[in-house]
Amino acid sequence: MSLNLRTALLMSACAISLAPVTAAAQAAAKAAPAAAASTNIDELVVTARRREETLKDVPIAVSAYTAAALDRNGVRDITDLQKSTPSLTLQPARGSNSTLIAFIRGVGQQDPLWGFDPGVGLYIDDVYVARPQAAVLDVFDVQRIEILRGPQGTLYGRNTIGGAIKYVTQNIGSIPEVDLKAQFGSYGEHDEIASLKLPVTSTLGISAAFAKFDHDGYGKNLTTGNDTYNKDVLAMRASAEWTPTSDLFFRLSGDRTVDNSNARHGHREAPYTSAAGVTYGVLPNVYDTLAGAGDGNHVVAEGGSLLGQWTMNPNLTLKSITAFRSGYTNGEIDFDETPQPFLDIPAKYRDHQFTQELQGLFSYGKLHGVAGLFYLDALASGAFDTVLNNASPATGYTIFDGGYVRTRSTSAYADASYDFTDQLQVSVGGRYTSDEKTGQVLRQQYLGTRSPAFGNATAVKLGPPNTNYTATRTFDKFTPRVSVSYKLTPDLTTYASYGQGFKSGGFDMRGDAVAYPATVKGYAPETVSTYEIGLKGSVLDHTLNFATDVFDSAYHNQQITTQYPNTTGGIASVVDNVGSSTLRGAEVEGSWRIVPAFSVNATASYIDTKFDRYLAFIPGTGLVDVSNQRKLQNTPRWTGSLSGTYSHDFGDRGRITITPALSYRSFTQQFETATPLIDQPAYTLYDADAVWTSADGRYQVGLHGKNLGDKRYKIGGYSFPGALFANSIDAFYGAPRTVTVSLAAKFY
Repeated sequence: MSLNLRTALLMSACAISLAPVTAAAQAAAKAAPAAAASTNIDELVVTARRREETLKDVPIAVSAYTAAALDRNGVRDITDLQKSTPSLTLQPARGSNSTLIAFIRGVGQQDPLWGFDPGVGLYIDDVYVARPQAAVLDVFDVQRIEILRGPQGTLYGRNTIGGAIKYVTQNIGSIPEVDLKAQFGSYGEHDEIASLKLPVTSTLGISAAFAKFDHDGYGKNLTTGNDTYNKDVLAMRASAEWTPTSDLFFRLSGDRTVDNSNARHGHREAPYTSAAGVTYGVLPNVYDTLAGAGDGNHVVAEGGSLLGQWTMNPNLTLKSITAFRSGYTNGEIDFDETPQPFLDIPAKYRDHQFTQELQGLFSYGKLHGVAGLFYLDALASGAFDTVLNNASPATGYTIFDGGYVRTRSTSAYADASYDFTDQLQVSVGGRYTSDEKTGQVLRQQYLGTRSPAFGNATAVKLGPPNTNYTATRTFDKFTPRVSVSYKLTPDLTTYASYGQGFKSGGFDMRGDAVAYPATVKGYAPETVSTYEIGLKGSVLDHTLNFATDVFDSAYHNQQITTQYPNTTGGIASVVDNVGSSTLRGAEVEGSWRIVPAFSVNATASYIDTKFDRYLAFIPGTGLVDVSNQRKLQNTPRWTGSLSGTYSHDFGDRGRITITPALSYRSFTQQFETATPLIDQPAYTLYDADAVWTSADGRYQVGLHGKNLGDKRYKIGGYSFPGALFANSIDAFYGAPRTVTVSLAAKFY
């Protein structure tokens, strides 16, 4: 896309303020699913501030999607939402099918290794998900999804510095309901989804949902003959809701996801000729590989929660949310993408978390808000080998890394709003967080291909461990938030806010104490302070709904992982607080119902980022400020989307809705250091959806086309150039063109 066309698109989006502000109540969606595209903004209800509010009244940059909108746009999993949400990057991690990489406004965490806190918080029914493994959530049995941009901490369980994603599942309701859905499409896709909601008595209801997602690979592992980029995921949820009195409500729920998809190997982007004279070139199909590390991959994530809610009186409601989650991952990453073990990484992770949250939601005249206590006890552990056979071709050479991080977090938060007039509201909030982290790190070199932990009992230790320590550190921080909102009219709200987010420090699980002795001290917390001004609401008789904002963020003590060759022939890792950066931008989203049958939706975001200081550790030199040579990763300067929704009513024969769409992302750097072979130039994706819904809303047939231009675009990569690493520069790609037919039925 040319610069002029791109600028015209984004300026048009800003001018008419268009986007998918679609968060209607579930009951309204069931009653009139075909009309969801033209929902009045006064009905758009979200719980971004832990209480029900119309979207135009919330002084926070938030995007919301109802189940009807997600179905209409053929959204498969939450990573699809990056197409239509400003300043958002959601991708499966490099070499992974279901591990989540999330960035909002340039803030996130690409490294999914145990011990790191995410920069973007993920919540499933208000339960914080601490680990990114199996966090690429498939969309089923969902009521809505909310995405909050900017630091969060005075409203939600865990303090997050980039933003929060709320995945809200469906409630049971008062009538029995069975939902069935099947999807068939490209690459042998066949998905089956079923859910049941059953009121057993007037006070007790149960529900269950089952989903199986399968498709063949987009490419092949030409060494093993197995598929790569395939999908084999089983997900289940169940819940029970009990309302013994009008003032008491309890919900017990559980979920389990099993991902048996093959390991997602990358595509070699540069050739390599081995010492034996064998040349490994660049394969013509970007989804193909020659990886020899193996295709095994097994990920399990499960959890349960108990919500108790007591409405003491019309002014005060108390909540308790008790939850646990656990997970296990066993997989392979072949960095060199060849049959030989030049640079292979077998890995396994295990995690467990327990959270307890107590909340009080209050509303006394002009004063309303939320206060709470949050406790997290989490243990994340793992191990992996770095196989570097070029370092010792005769015997093989392996670096083993293993250990754990135990996190105990206690915090208190509150956020209160006061209505000084019918137009003017001021909100003040704060959070105090105390995190105690204990890290145990072991780094041992071996002669041999793989260590005993990964099946090689004959491997021989090569000297004492490079790293072997256990340490504990405590990180405390108070983070404030204040906002002022003013209703210019009953339908237009402007606001200004300041908020600060905090992410605690920790320990580098790859740290090499020989190459970098300071690793045993760990790294310090990072903070983001954000100023924001916004305007949202509706005009033109509620046909034009919009939300727009500008923000200025100061990012301090950024935690960044750097890996480089060390003097012993291996790879050393440094996680350090490299410095600070400034992030400034603007976002706009809205929808314009031009005529009753046709509406236009669009989003646009612009973000200008700059490292003010970047102290990189240079072997043999020490810390050097290289801020003029670095850029923030996973943060395109421009993103935008544009779609039109046309609906035609056939009366008793139902309604058809057609939605063509495009999404645009400008140049994206995969890491802080430019890597031309894996950095992604600007690109545009084209989608189209057509959905027929029966007149009574019970039956639905959809045709969904994604990436219709069959664009090849990179979503991640690794860069380990040089003979020692077999010139391992490889990339992972987004999905090719796919076409899917969906069939759905509801039975009441």
